[in-house]
Amino acid sequence: MANLFAYLELGRIECGCDEAGRGCLSGPVVAAAVILDPDKPISALNDSKKLNEKNRLILRDQIMNEALSYAIGVVSHQEIDEINILNASFLAMHRAVDQLSMQPQFLLIDGNRFTPYPDIPHTCVIKGDAKYQSIAAASILAKTKRDEIMAALHVEFPVYNWKKNKGYPTIEHRNSIEKHGPSPHHRMTFQLLADKSQLELFD
Repeated sequence: MANLFAYLELGRIECGCDEAGRGCLSGPVVAAAVILDPDKPISALNDSKKLNEKNRLILRDQIMNEALSYAIGVVSHQEIDEINILNASFLAMHRAVDQLSMQPQFLLIDGNRFTPYPDIPHTCVIKGDAKYQSIAAASILAKTKRDEIMAALHVEFPVYNWKKNKGYPTIEHRNSIEKHGPSPHHRMTFQLLADKSQLELFD
C-alpha cells in the first residue's frame, strides 16, 4: 500500500467517493463510489493522478473484482452547464452511491465540500485520494471510466485530440477550439477561449 489509511473508523462499512474531469473543457464529470473488502487488501492503491495509465488499468480490474461494491455516476456536459461544475460533481457522486449493491454506513468524500447524501453521514477529506484507500480506489475508477468516454468521443471529433488531453485545457486543446470552434460536447459555461465572442459551434 502507498501508506494510505484503510478506514476512518474500524468496523464500519465505509465508502470512498471521488470524481474526475472537474477541470475539463469538454465531456462529462464522472464519479465513483467504492466499498473495499477488508479481507482482500489491494496493493499499490494510490491517488490516480500519481499512477500511469497502465497501472491505473491494472488496479481498476482488481478493484472491480475484489471490492464489496462499486458504482459509477456520470453527469453530462449539458447538466454541468445547467447546474455548474461544483453541483455536478456532487450529483455524480450521489448517482454513484445510488447504484451501489450494498448500503454504506459512512461516506468518505474527496475534497472540502459535499451535498449530504440522504440518511448516510459523511466527512470531507482534502486530498483524500492520497490518504484513504477507498477514496484512492474511487479516483482510479472515475479516472479510467472518464478516459474511456473521452477516447470514444475522440473518434467522433479527432481535431481536439481528446484521446491524449482528455478534454483538459491544454494549449493544443484551446488552439483546436480557436481553429475549429467548440464541439457539441464542450462546456459552454467554461471559458474555452479568452474571448468567448469568437466561438461558433462546430458543425
